[in-house]
Amino acid sequence: MNPLRTLIVDDEALARSRMRALLADCRSPAADIVGEAANGEAALEQLGAQRLDLVLLDIHMPGIDGLELARHLRSRPDAPAVIFVTAYAAHAVTAFELEAVDYLTKPVRVERLQQALQKVARHLHERQPAAAQEPQDALLILDRGRTERVPLSEVLYLKSEFKYLTVRTAQRSHIFDGSLSDLEERYPKRFVRVHRNALVARSAIRALEKYEDGEEAEGWALRLDGIPEPVVVSRRQLPSVREVLKEPR
Repeated sequence: MNPLRTLIVDDEALARSRMRALLADCRSPAADIVGEAANGEAALEQLGAQRLDLVLLDIHMPGIDGLELARHLRSRPDAPAVIFVTAYAAHAVTAFELEAVDYLTKPVRVERLQQALQKVARHLHERQPAAAQEPQDALLILDRGRTERVPLSEVLYLKSEFKYLTVRTAQRSHIFDGSLSDLEERYPKRFVRVHRNALVARSAIRALEKYEDGEEAEGWALRLDGIPEPVVVSRRQLPSVREVLKEPR
């Protein structure tokens, strides 16, 4: 996924410098530090001037402290995620009442900070509207912290394997955490069931042919545009597949 646009808010310059160094060692997701602030007032100015994904926020600061700033942020519809970074554990309950994503105590370890950034990435993804999370014309593939949009027009088949789906395009295979039945129900005009564990793109079907896989004496399989491997058709689904072959292309 894209780096998290991050603001560091701490009244100690040394603490801000150390946080910069820790963030530089973080990956998946990484942080793009777009600003620093030494107090709540300065942080509010920066929050009004640019879009942010994350605020790393100290609590004890002169003027507007971290808790007051978090209360202000909670009222905003476009509020960034908040991670409190403080030397004191006493405010943890209040912090989570203010919907902080995480609460880190100093000195912060890079491994713990990386975990907190991953929480932020999940929080921001879950906060998106459902239509934005999974557009009608694409699947969002989450792979080791990276999010990739795969257009449905590029999907040749989907196959259920263990707890995940293999999403096959002409270029590569992806792993998708989803339900085959759900996709079949949502996109009946795009995919046809060819086996209890497989859907095939109607537009990708090139030919239906005899196939020997060592298990069935007279098996059938589909040849699809763009890939060499056949997709096995079960006897139960064979009539519906033959009907698809009759459809105008």
